Amino acid sequence: MFTADTKMADLVHENHQLLSVMNRFGIRLGFGEKSVKEVCIYNSTDCGFFLEIANAFHDEGYFPQKRLQTYSVSQIVDYLKKTHDYYLNEKVPEMEGLIGNMIKTESNHKKSLELVSNFFGEYKDELTSHIKREDEIVFPYVLELESLCSGISPGMKVEKMPPEVKGYSMKKFMEEHDNIVEKLFDLKNIIIKYMPPVDDQNLANHVLYDLFALEKDIRDHSRIEEKIMVPKVVEMENMVAGKNS
Repeated sequence: MFTADTKMADLVHENHQLLSVMNRFGIRLGFGEKSVKEVCIYNSTDCGFFLEIANAFHDEGYFPQKRLQTYSVSQIVDYLKKTHDYYLNEKVPEMEGLIGNMIKTESNHKKSLELVSNFFGEYKDELTSHIKREDEIVFPYVLELESLCSGISPGMKVEKMPPEVKGYSMKKFMEEHDNIVEKLFDLKNIIIKYMPPVDDQNLANHVLYDLFALEKDIRDHSRIEEKIMVPKVVEMENMVAGKNS
């Protein structure tokens, strides 16, 4: 488990995939021998929150739900929104580029690779729709609810609900929270089992490796939403309704 005294460079050596997590916190390379705590202070980053996310991302068996729930909803939403930006503005275009290059360099099986490209295009549309719903409906609801709760005492019932809050709930969110990794699993299977041998096998392996990494990242993202954000917001919903959470 990483601690505040762990050298940030050691964290990267231990798990290079944490570079994407660091990027979401605004942490850049070039931290020398500084510890995680020192780097977080330099970047005005909450060290405790960064460590909980980094450890949860590094080890699926590590998930300190109670500790993570001590952080504000706005902190969690900020991290989730930056993760959305990473998917849409970095990872998806990168994957499209790799698949496009695989098609360009192929001489015998272009049609098969175009099917892979079309399948990924469908996934991109599904992921974009999922993210848009969360960015435009779920997160504004959550942040407005947090703002509302900051001005009321436990047991106090809010008589007039703001329009951003009225008509939505975490129950509805969970009903709508579709599994956005199933299609990635199907795409991996197509490449592993059914895609004919291609001219550039190293490029095909690169695509597959990135799909595995993206799948894990999205699973961790969904886990934070469902295990951390949802329970916190349900507590706030109970508070607004005048219930004892």
